[in-house]
Amino acid sequence: MINFKRKRDYKLIALDFTWGFFALLVGSAIVYFGDRLLNVSLEVYFGISTFSPVWVLDLIFVPLVAGFFVSLIYGLGGKMLAHFAPLFVRLFGYYSIDTALFPSGVELLPIGYWILIVIVSMEAAAAGGLIGEFTIKKTYGRRPKHLIHKRYQLKNAENLD
Repeated sequence: MINFKRKRDYKLIALDFTWGFFALLVGSAIVYFGDRLLNVSLEVYFGISTFSPVWVLDLIFVPLVAGFFVSLIYGLGGKMLAHFAPLFVRLFGYYSIDTALFPSGVELLPIGYWILIVIVSMEAAAAGGLIGEFTIKKTYGRRPKHLIHKRYQLKNAENLD
């Protein structure tokens, strides 16, 4: 049975969605502008010289930083939300490329290879989200009740039954 005694629940849920949406926007902006700053397009393949150190930096470090900031903005649970920032940017990038503008010898990555790149990018963002949660909680694992993050402490826990 659903407990309707606390009317603030709907406001808290709306606030969580707002912060989550804002965190995803910031994370996606970090990934997008990181791609533009490094001048790398992970969706394009032009031979073995594609895989440069800057390409690896864009694949791993940029989503890691984005995941860190998503987790810092959203709070606890941000490591799960951090997966989606690079996913949205990579989806947008893959489907917005115009292959008619490619010079000879340059091609769009096949969808199977591109999915592997997206998975690595998402996992790097999740690692950044985990680091962000470590930063918020100052440790990982279980904590005594008085050390739990203030946002998740219930003031009247005995009245919720």
